Amino acid sequence: MSAAPDKVAAVVIGASAGGVEALGALLAALRPGCGVCVLIVVHLPRERPSLLSGLYASRCALPIFEAVDKQAVEAGAVYFAAPDYHLLVDCHDDAPTLALSVDAPVHYSRPSIDVLFESAAECWRERLMAVVLTGASEDGARGMAAVARAGGITVVQDPAEALAPMLPTAALRTGHAQRVLPLAGIRALFAELGDAP
Repeated sequence: MSAAPDKVAAVVIGASAGGVEALGALLAALRPGCGVCVLIVVHLPRERPSLLSGLYASRCALPIFEAVDKQAVEAGAVYFAAPDYHLLVDCHDDAPTLALSVDAPVHYSRPSIDVLFESAAECWRERLMAVVLTGASEDGARGMAAVARAGGITVVQDPAEALAPMLPTAALRTGHAQRVLPLAGIRALFAELGDAP
């Protein structure tokens, strides 16, 4: 098995249809003082502002931001991808920063889960956990495989309980899902994420 939850420095989460409700359960499980950064892509309409940061602010013990280009990634914070921009992580001298891109959509999506997962895998490698949640897309499967190849932890929501099983099913087909869990099991993993050193 790859890194244990207490060795994880960063978590990336991808979700589409049904993801807003699932994320509410997971973000509420993060403890105050948790020293892990969390980066999230949710497929949303491109032409409207995202309300996700405000939606979860009162339910999560960590500060929540909508990602801004060149923003430094801080431990113990949550970042949501902005509508119509890919979210990437740039690692320079062990000081990761966020980058926003208007490159072509991937699987008809911008932001793309694959794009975030692949860039985060290059940055955090075995200290990364990738979580694929409910969704009606295949975006995220390729990115999850990249995280596994880099030595990170890969977690997929059980398709049987997902509101939209297509995304987790596509992730499972890659053969790189290390843990297939119901939402309650993923919540328990999040509650184990380590305290800041």
